[in-house]
Amino acid sequence: PEHLMYEMKKVHQFLVFSVNSFSQHAISEYLNVVDFNEVSKMYQRKRDLFQNLIKNSRFELMPCDGTYFQVVNYNQISDKNDVDFAKELIVNHGVASIPISVFYNDNTDRHILRFCFAKTDETLMAAAEKLNQI
Repeated sequence: PEHLMYEMKKVHQFLVFSVNSFSQHAISEYLNVVDFNEVSKMYQRKRDLFQNLIKNSRFELMPCDGTYFQVVNYNQISDKNDVDFAKELIVNHGVASIPISVFYNDNTDRHILRFCFAKTDETLMAAAEKLNQI
C-alpha cells in the first residue's frame, strides 16, 4: 500500500548511509581472521562431493565455476517446463531446486535447474540419494 511505502521510504533514506559502527568493527575483525582461500576450498569440496554423488544420475551436470550452484539439464527425465519440474521435485521428492528460466525474461524453457551445494554434507548426500532415484 502506498501509505506504508511512503513510511518505508522515509526510514530507508537514513538506513542506506548510516551504518552500525559496532557491526563494522565486528566484520573488520572477522575479515582479519578468515582465510578466504579455505572458504574457496570448502565450496570446491562441496561441489565435487555433490557432483560425484549425482554423476551417475539421469541429470546432466553442466559447468559451474565460481558459484555455489550446480546447474543440471533434465532433458532425459521429463518434458515438463523447469518451473513445473522444480515444483515436482519438491512435492514428490523433497528436493528443492531453482528453475533457470526465472532469471530470464524471454520465458524460454531450457530444461535446466540449479541446486545449491552450500549445504551440510548430510543434506547433500540425502538430496543426491533422492535425485539418483529419479
